[in-house]
Amino acid sequence: MARKTRYLTATMADGYVKTIGPTAAPFTHYWRIVADLGGGRAEVFWGHAKSRKDAKANDAAMAEAIRQRGWVGYAFEMVELVETTEPPEDISPPGGRGRRRR
Repeated sequence: MARKTRYLTATMADGYVKTIGPTAAPFTHYWRIVADLGGGRAEVFWGHAKSRKDAKANDAAMAEAIRQRGWVGYAFEMVELVETTEPPEDISPPGGRGRRRR
């Protein structure tokens, strides 16, 4: 039996909303790392995982990343994805060109 296609939405504490989909992948969590590069610079890394444990593994690897890359510090955030079957209004249909601005 084929998996149903759905949309997954993550809402971060700062109000940032990320939608993944349409997808049949079994993702449950979204994670984001904001690396402090020093001098007022930052870099953002993000991804999704199939479990809370898998998502938290990214945080555990950061001590090594700080040492290797010379970061000043970082912030790790993780939220559970919310599943819907209908696309959010701000998502273009697959293969579409998106909304045109005038």
